[in-house]
Amino acid sequence: MTKINDAITAVQETVHNKDPHQTEFLQAVDEFLSTVKPFLEKNPEYVEKNLLAILTEPERILQFRVPWQDDQGNWRVNRGYRIQFNSALGPYKGGLRFHPSVNLSILKFLGFEQIFKNSLTGLPIGGGKGGSDFDPKGKSDDEIMRFCQSFMTELSKHIGPNLDIPAGDIGVGAREIGYLYGTYKRLKQYDTGVLTGKPLDFWGSKGRTEATGYGVVYFVKHLLADKNENFKGKTAAVSGSGNVAIYAIEKLQQLGAKPVTCSDSNGYIYDKEGIDLDLLKQVKEVDRDRLTAYTKKRPQAQYYEAGNVWELKIPYDLAFPCATQNEIDKENAEVIVENGAKIVAEGANMPCVMEASEYFIDKGISYCPGKAANAGGVAVSALEMSQNSQRLQWEKNDVDKQLNTIMKKIYESTRDAAQEYGSENNFMLGANIAGFDRVAKAMTEQGLV
Repeated sequence: MTKINDAITAVQETVHNKDPHQTEFLQAVDEFLSTVKPFLEKNPEYVEKNLLAILTEPERILQFRVPWQDDQGNWRVNRGYRIQFNSALGPYKGGLRFHPSVNLSILKFLGFEQIFKNSLTGLPIGGGKGGSDFDPKGKSDDEIMRFCQSFMTELSKHIGPNLDIPAGDIGVGAREIGYLYGTYKRLKQYDTGVLTGKPLDFWGSKGRTEATGYGVVYFVKHLLADKNENFKGKTAAVSGSGNVAIYAIEKLQQLGAKPVTCSDSNGYIYDKEGIDLDLLKQVKEVDRDRLTAYTKKRPQAQYYEAGNVWELKIPYDLAFPCATQNEIDKENAEVIVENGAKIVAEGANMPCVMEASEYFIDKGISYCPGKAANAGGVAVSALEMSQNSQRLQWEKNDVDKQLNTIMKKIYESTRDAAQEYGSENNFMLGANIAGFDRVAKAMTEQGLV
């Protein structure tokens, strides 16, 4: 046991010494390492092979410049990245994020988490992530197109349908994927499987837009079923107003729950009667407007400028953080528990700081980490790859059924791993161990490559 503790500590110290300023990446590694000790005690051969040190080092990091021209004819430049983190289970799979906050630390954290998330789906995909510090907000369609064309001019040298298959993430939707794919096609060839999240007109998957939001709700549906409960009569707090939040709200309403909040980068809304989904979609998906436009048409809703949904002291049963990383700190976690939430399910990637997630677990809250609960998006991306290989487009209902089945399997493997290693209902430990188990076996059987 001392040897295993020493091995974990050594890896932790090495990673912190190598990348002391990569706070998000270090947080993801620390959270993972804090849970895998019981697994390593049963499988000491992974310690002997120094697998943790190999696993925490990306296979490849690509950084490149992205010059592009704005509508005034001025040349601008951004940084582009692709982190090809681990290919033990299949080609690298993970989204592209276009947001001013993007840096190496955030993409390494996302890529590291993606390894285990993809493993939990049971599908043949490895972990990767990429993006740029380019901000699509306030840019014209032509500016976004020119940026995407420049970005893909370099990225195309490093991806392929059997090597690395990017998808969308924050700031990268069907529009951006379309521009990226058009550039790849001109540079390479017509290969539908090189990107997922494509528009339906050229071999995107029905249900992909909804997949992450639906998936996090399906995860909780199976958790509730284990308790002989369902969503009917339950109130939910949701953060965010992008695809994940909108479609989590939609599925919650379909299953009988009442979501009462949403947010964007400017503020948040509390609608006591329940979020008006049609209005929210109009404001965010059609008009691309701020949430203040929601309250102008629905004055009974309260709008709070700035701040954080999780500061709001209102009663609810379920919490779905679907905005961005580290949106919930320890104080927010205390408020969420005081508000009566019994389940916290992450639609975003790592929206809870470590102190918050540990607080939830200590208080007996069913804390569902993103690497398990929000795996629906990448699962349907992998299903899109299958459809592209078949030259078929499945019906939305068929995709949705498979998504529900995959989320059920993820929930069960997470639950069972937690039970096996003596931490029942600790879904963070269960998700890390269940995801790690499959990757560790594959790496060892392939000679740790």
